[in-house]
Amino acid sequence: MNLFRLLAYLIGAILVVTLLRSVLGVVMRGVAELFRPPGMSTPTHPSKEGLGGELKKDPVCGTFISPATAIQTTAGGTTHYFCSVECRDKFHA
Repeated sequence: MNLFRLLAYLIGAILVVTLLRSVLGVVMRGVAELFRPPGMSTPTHPSKEGLGGELKKDPVCGTFISPATAIQTTAGGTTHYFCSVECRDKFHA
């Protein structure tokens, strides 16, 4: 009888810990979004504008983005497309 009670407590504890981790993960992602510095991009999927045309690859992080929404810089006669200001600044550094 005590073995079954112990097993029930262990399974309950595992379920509670799993539920708490899930809730804390959602809360922490929300808090991280609130405190994200302005201009810092979050990873996103290509927008609908990019689905119909050719996507450009960010030379710094490798993200594919639509030229319509990308940050563009011309260097050496070549236009480079960036997903964020941070990637553009790293490219120029």
